[in-house]
Amino acid sequence: MAGVQINQLHKKFGNLSVLSGVDLDIADGEFVSFLGPSGCGKTTLLRSIAGLEDINAGAVILGDREITQLAPAKRDIAMVFQNYALYPHMNVYKNLSFGLSLNGVPRAEIDERVQNAARILQISELLKRRPKQLSGGQRQRVAIGRAIVRDPKLFLLDEPLSNLDAGLRVTMRVELANLHKRLGVTMIYVTHDQVEAMTLSNRVVVLDKGKVAQFGTPLELFYAPQNLFVAGFIGSPKMNFLSVDATLEGARSVRLGGEELDGTIDVALNVPISELQNSGHTLGIRPDNVELVAEHEAHVHGQVVLVERLGTESQVHLNLDNGQSFTIITRGTHPVSFGERVHLKFPAQHCHIFNAAGEALPRALDAETRSLIDRQKQSHGATTRGEER
Repeated sequence: MAGVQINQLHKKFGNLSVLSGVDLDIADGEFVSFLGPSGCGKTTLLRSIAGLEDINAGAVILGDREITQLAPAKRDIAMVFQNYALYPHMNVYKNLSFGLSLNGVPRAEIDERVQNAARILQISELLKRRPKQLSGGQRQRVAIGRAIVRDPKLFLLDEPLSNLDAGLRVTMRVELANLHKRLGVTMIYVTHDQVEAMTLSNRVVVLDKGKVAQFGTPLELFYAPQNLFVAGFIGSPKMNFLSVDATLEGARSVRLGGEELDGTIDVALNVPISELQNSGHTLGIRPDNVELVAEHEAHVHGQVVLVERLGTESQVHLNLDNGQSFTIITRGTHPVSFGERVHLKFPAQHCHIFNAAGEALPRALDAETRSLIDRQKQSHGATTRGEER
């Protein structure tokens, strides 16, 4: 097993810059997901680590060995692709053993590795079948098994569940999480599905236009996004945003006001801020943190245009008085209905503040949330590059 270090990695396709100075430290045995919208560079970054893409600048280090210039076959990496890539004319046993045979591994050792992988993945009874006789989930297990038998230092998984139906994806997520715990090997997982990233990963790399927008534990990304992009990308329904003015109140508090709000909101900061421009700020609040209140208590007002009743909760879509779309989440039995005029309050402890450059002001988290984030860090053993140094 080994950790991965990526230093100032750049990749261009012609004049198009796809990766721009990516820096990452991934700990030994960690499960890390690359998450972001289409075109953000997550698959290109994975392929660059694997050696399937030539990089323009930077370095990739696996354990204590730089592998930037090594051929893919010599990097001690196993990759699982989106499309399974199984040999259709070979049965499962031969699909698992073929790569080992080419590398001259003794037959007894090959059989031991294949049987062990089949036992881990619960496919022992499938070893004599061909791929066309397998379900999608079974084929994905075989593809993962082909990586396991190589006993690599690093697993790379490129959207391995995207071809499966919704129910099977949930099952395979559980199996992947258990597999990582059993093997204890470093895994890097590419996905556009934030549920997969948030449930599987020790830490998540959120990519935006070829750059790392934030690298942290799932709960850090959700409760303490560092910028507008991460705040709007993580969470479903996504965070609501309003334009506000921000005024510094002492060293560790900001007062939010402006045309969009009735009244003001005082938000506690985590660190002192000496300089603060009043205009160009954005208030962010998640749909489940908004409160329905009486008119005189509210910060904004609007009209309901759609209620999606999902059982235990309802997603309420509305238009604010300024014409802006807004979403809140209520309990499933709340009687709010189409066309109703509603009044919304933003609790200060749940308000995120972003400056004109889109960077988050470091707000103070309540003790329960801070404790939850710290417990997740401790349970994962996750550290950032800055903390390691």
